[in-house]
Amino acid sequence: MAILLATGMSFAQDKKAEISAEESSHNFGTIKEADGKVSHTFKINNTGNGPLVLTRVIASCGCTTPEWTKEPIAPGQSGDIIITYDPKDRPGPFAKTISVYSNGKTGSYILTIRGAVE
Repeated sequence: MAILLATGMSFAQDKKAEISAEESSHNFGTIKEADGKVSHTFKINNTGNGPLVLTRVIASCGCTTPEWTKEPIAPGQSGDIIITYDPKDRPGPFAKTISVYSNGKTGSYILTIRGAVE
């Protein structure tokens, strides 16, 4: 009986989430400041065998706003991280990083956006 219990506990501990993305970088190309904010949706996948929870998503600049799936993402399923960039008063090229913290990776998973504002 104790062996079965220990084996069951070991199996339960092996259920881990694993984060991946269909793409980790997006290039907006050249955008016009006058056209306002631009957004891109990153598809986040759980390639592990336990629920994936996105705990924090932090942009490298106040000009970039993240929104993300708050519910746990089941194994084999996906969620979204929507990144919105505001080009107001920011002419020229830009490159921003977004740090995604979850139970699917130690440290952060990095997404990037780039482009140029005219």
